Amino acid sequence: MAKAEVGNVIKFKGGLLGLVEKVNENSVIVDLTIMDNFHSLDMEEKTVVNHKNYTIIHPSVNA
Repeated sequence: MAKAEVGNVIKFKGGLLGLVEKVNENSVIVDLTIMDNFHSLDMEEKTVVNHKNYTIIHPSVNA
């Protein structure tokens, strides 16, 4: 399984998308504000996702 890198967009937990801001040993910290419907979801701006629980959607938003 490939680990995400800073700048990757990942998909997790039923279709949520997040921009990876930091990679830790067992998890990544992601910014959820990249989703178009973020404000309607009533969620925090950032969350932690275990490496086992996501799929890399885009290698980098700058690519």
